[in-house]
Amino acid sequence: MLHLYGARFPDSGPQFGSYPQPPIGAGHVSVEYDPRPSAVKEARAEVRRQLEGWGLADRDDLADVAELLVSELATNAVRHAESRFRLTLSAAHGVLRCEVSDTGRRLPAVLEAGDAESGRGMFLVDTLARRWGCQRDTRGKTVWFELGTCGCVPPSCRFPLFTLS
Repeated sequence: MLHLYGARFPDSGPQFGSYPQPPIGAGHVSVEYDPRPSAVKEARAEVRRQLEGWGLADRDDLADVAELLVSELATNAVRHAESRFRLTLSAAHGVLRCEVSDTGRRLPAVLEAGDAESGRGMFLVDTLARRWGCQRDTRGKTVWFELGTCGCVPPSCRFPLFTLS
Protein backbone atom coordinates (compact mmCIF):
# COMPACT_ATOMS: atom_id res chain seq x y z
CA MET A 1 0.00 0.00 0.00
CA LEU A 2 1.11 3.53 -0.80
CA HIS A 3 0.72 6.06 2.01
CA LEU A 4 0.26 9.72 1.06
CA TYR A 5 -0.36 12.34 3.75
CA GLY A 6 -1.61 9.56 5.98
CA ALA A 7 -4.25 8.32 3.54
CA ARG A 8 -4.04 4.83 2.06
CA PHE A 9 -4.42 4.22 -1.64
CA PRO A 10 -5.05 0.78 -3.08
CA ASP A 11 -2.19 -1.15 -4.64
CA SER A 12 -2.16 -1.07 -8.40
CA GLY A 13 -3.36 -4.23 -10.02
CA PRO A 14 -5.56 -5.67 -12.74
CA GLN A 15 -8.73 -4.75 -10.86
CA PHE A 16 -7.94 -1.06 -11.57
CA GLY A 17 -7.22 -1.54 -15.28
CA SER A 18 -10.74 -0.59 -16.33
CA TYR A 19 -10.54 2.93 -14.88
CA PRO A 20 -10.22 5.44 -17.73
CA GLN A 21 -7.15 7.66 -17.79
CA PRO A 22 -6.38 10.67 -19.95
CA PRO A 23 -4.24 9.97 -23.01
CA ILE A 24 -0.49 9.88 -22.36
CA GLY A 25 0.98 13.34 -22.81
CA ALA A 26 -2.42 15.04 -22.58
CA GLY A 27 -2.74 15.24 -18.82
CA HIS A 28 -1.18 18.65 -18.07
CA VAL A 29 -1.85 22.25 -19.09
CA SER A 30 -1.03 25.64 -17.60
CA VAL A 31 -2.54 28.99 -18.67
CA GLU A 32 -1.92 32.52 -17.36
CA TYR A 33 -4.66 35.17 -17.11
CA ASP A 34 -4.82 38.92 -16.52
CA PRO A 35 -6.62 40.05 -13.33
CA ARG A 36 -9.96 40.97 -14.87
CA PRO A 37 -13.42 39.52 -14.16
CA SER A 38 -13.69 38.01 -17.67
CA ALA A 39 -10.63 35.87 -16.87
CA VAL A 40 -12.76 33.80 -14.48
CA LYS A 41 -15.11 32.88 -17.34
CA GLU A 42 -12.11 32.08 -19.56
CA ALA A 43 -10.63 29.82 -16.85
CA ARG A 44 -13.94 27.93 -16.54
CA ALA A 45 -14.03 27.46 -20.32
CA GLU A 46 -10.43 26.17 -20.27
CA VAL A 47 -11.36 23.58 -17.64
CA ARG A 48 -14.26 22.32 -19.75
CA ARG A 49 -12.17 22.30 -22.95
CA GLN A 50 -9.32 20.34 -21.35
CA LEU A 51 -11.58 17.79 -19.68
CA GLU A 52 -13.37 17.22 -22.98
CA GLY A 53 -10.01 16.80 -24.75
CA TRP A 54 -8.84 14.31 -22.13
CA GLY A 55 -12.10 12.35 -22.36
CA LEU A 56 -13.07 13.19 -18.77
CA ALA A 57 -15.98 15.60 -19.31
CA ASP A 58 -18.56 12.80 -19.15
CA ARG A 59 -17.41 11.43 -15.77
CA ASP A 60 -20.41 12.00 -13.47
CA ASP A 61 -20.37 15.70 -12.56
CA LEU A 62 -16.57 16.09 -12.73
CA ALA A 63 -16.54 18.92 -15.29
CA ASP A 64 -19.29 20.88 -13.55
CA VAL A 65 -17.63 20.61 -10.12
CA ALA A 66 -14.16 21.39 -11.51
CA GLU A 67 -15.54 24.46 -13.32
CA LEU A 68 -17.30 25.66 -10.17
CA LEU A 69 -14.28 25.25 -7.91
CA VAL A 70 -11.83 26.76 -10.42
CA SER A 71 -14.24 29.67 -10.73
CA GLU A 72 -14.10 30.19 -6.97
CA LEU A 73 -10.28 30.08 -6.83
CA ALA A 74 -9.91 32.34 -9.87
CA THR A 75 -12.40 34.83 -8.40
CA ASN A 76 -10.37 34.90 -5.18
CA ALA A 77 -7.19 35.58 -7.18
CA VAL A 78 -8.83 38.45 -9.08
CA ARG A 79 -10.51 39.98 -6.01
CA HIS A 80 -7.83 39.55 -3.37
CA ALA A 81 -4.45 39.27 -5.11
CA GLU A 82 -5.31 41.69 -7.92
CA SER A 83 -2.51 40.16 -9.99
CA ARG A 84 -2.10 37.84 -12.94
CA PHE A 85 -2.94 34.28 -12.02
CA ARG A 86 -2.02 30.91 -13.46
CA LEU A 87 -4.41 27.98 -13.81
CA THR A 88 -2.73 24.58 -13.94
CA LEU A 89 -4.66 21.38 -14.61
CA SER A 90 -3.25 17.87 -14.45
CA ALA A 91 -4.94 14.49 -14.63
CA ALA A 92 -3.33 11.16 -13.85
CA HIS A 93 -3.96 8.00 -11.83
CA GLY A 94 -7.65 8.73 -11.28
CA VAL A 95 -7.10 12.27 -9.94
CA LEU A 96 -7.73 15.69 -11.47
CA ARG A 97 -5.63 18.38 -9.79
CA CYS A 98 -6.49 22.05 -10.34
CA GLU A 99 -4.18 24.82 -9.12
CA VAL A 100 -4.54 28.60 -9.14
CA SER A 101 -1.35 30.55 -8.43
CA ASP A 102 -1.18 34.29 -7.78
CA THR A 103 1.10 36.84 -6.09
CA GLY A 104 -1.12 37.25 -3.03
CA ARG A 105 0.19 36.30 0.41
CA ARG A 106 -3.16 35.96 2.17
CA LEU A 107 -4.12 32.35 2.80
CA PRO A 108 -7.65 31.21 1.99
CA ALA A 109 -10.07 30.63 4.83
CA VAL A 110 -13.09 28.36 4.95
CA LEU A 111 -16.08 30.37 6.16
CA GLU A 112 -19.42 28.95 7.17
CA ALA A 113 -22.06 29.21 4.48
CA GLY A 114 -24.26 31.89 6.01
CA ASP A 115 -26.44 34.59 4.53
CA ALA A 116 -23.55 36.68 3.19
CA GLU A 117 -23.38 37.22 -0.57
CA SER A 118 -19.68 36.41 -0.71
CA GLY A 119 -17.15 34.35 1.20
CA ARG A 120 -18.49 30.89 0.38
CA GLY A 121 -15.89 29.88 -2.22
CA MET A 122 -13.53 27.98 0.05
CA PHE A 123 -16.51 26.39 1.81
CA LEU A 124 -17.49 24.93 -1.57
CA VAL A 125 -13.91 23.79 -2.23
CA ASP A 126 -13.73 22.18 1.21
CA THR A 127 -17.09 20.46 0.72
CA LEU A 128 -16.72 19.20 -2.87
CA ALA A 129 -13.00 18.47 -3.32
CA ARG A 130 -11.41 15.19 -2.25
CA ARG A 131 -8.40 17.14 -1.00
CA TRP A 132 -7.27 20.75 -1.17
CA GLY A 133 -4.48 22.87 0.15
CA CYS A 134 -2.38 25.98 -0.18
CA GLN A 135 1.34 26.42 -0.66
CA ARG A 136 3.24 29.69 -0.28
CA ASP A 137 6.40 30.38 -2.23
CA THR A 138 8.57 33.42 -2.97
CA ARG A 139 6.20 34.62 -5.71
CA GLY A 140 2.94 34.28 -3.75
CA LYS A 141 0.77 31.24 -3.23
CA THR A 142 -0.86 28.33 -5.01
CA VAL A 143 -4.27 27.08 -3.92
CA TRP A 144 -5.14 23.64 -5.26
CA PHE A 145 -7.79 20.98 -5.06
CA GLU A 146 -8.18 17.42 -6.28
CA LEU A 147 -11.20 15.58 -7.63
CA GLY A 148 -11.46 11.88 -8.41
CA THR A 149 -11.89 11.03 -12.08
CA CYS A 150 -13.09 7.51 -11.27
CA GLY A 151 -14.08 5.39 -8.30
CA CYS A 152 -10.51 4.32 -7.52
CA VAL A 153 -9.65 7.22 -5.15
CA PRO A 154 -11.20 6.57 -1.74
CA PRO A 155 -13.22 9.42 -0.19
CA SER A 156 -11.30 8.95 3.06
CA CYS A 157 -8.36 10.91 1.63
CA ARG A 158 -10.31 14.20 1.78
CA PHE A 159 -8.71 16.85 3.99
CA PRO A 160 -7.00 20.25 3.51
CA LEU A 161 -3.23 20.58 3.45
CA PHE A 162 -1.20 23.76 3.95
CA THR A 163 2.50 24.17 3.23
CA LEU A 164 4.09 27.42 4.35
CA SER A 165 7.55 28.37 3.11
